[in-house]
Amino acid sequence: MNIAILGTGIVGTTIGGRLIQLGHKVRMGSRTAGNEKAVAWVKTAGANASQGTFADAAAFGELLFNCTSGAGCLEALKQAGAANLKAKILIDVSNSLDFSKGMPPTLSVCNTDSLGEQIQKAFPDAKVVKSLNTTNALLMVNPAQLAGGDHSMFVSGNDAEAKAKVTDLLKNGFGWKDVVDLGDISAARGQEMILPIWLRLYGALKTPNFNFKIVR
Repeated sequence: MNIAILGTGIVGTTIGGRLIQLGHKVRMGSRTAGNEKAVAWVKTAGANASQGTFADAAAFGELLFNCTSGAGCLEALKQAGAANLKAKILIDVSNSLDFSKGMPPTLSVCNTDSLGEQIQKAFPDAKVVKSLNTTNALLMVNPAQLAGGDHSMFVSGNDAEAKAKVTDLLKNGFGWKDVVDLGDISAARGQEMILPIWLRLYGALKTPNFNFKIVR
């Protein structure tokens, strides 16, 4: 499958690298073609990796990952182009973290809205699925490194078929054993509001290598 990664940070490069390992062709998008980080990633990722602008990547991908920063994701998706997102699954990994007042960051969107909902509203023809935003990048694609993978990941979105396809990728591609469907895209509020406690736990535990488990 041709997959687009929007964003060149640790989340994008980690997810992109895992997708390459799974045999997919991956194009990383950024604001400008020839982005230094994207070029460096392509060199290490192999023949199935490529890079270009957000629009280049979005046009290429049958499935897309939004790995851009919360503050810039709507603009990045605008540059990607609504026509290039139409009818495609867009996995939103972004968080609305506001670092303007230092650490720990606050949430710029919360309670009555979420980035996931804002993206779905701005691009109604895309199939937005919120997931992978509640843990660190390495665990996103390799949950087995912690407790043998016995912990939980969440999905939310308005399109049941899209969520099913994302769940299949999470389980059979990335190795998640427990994927919890929280409902429609409004559930992204809760997923994004996990971040304040996640950040406090990071500070208390002195490691990002932890996650949440839903005990039934």
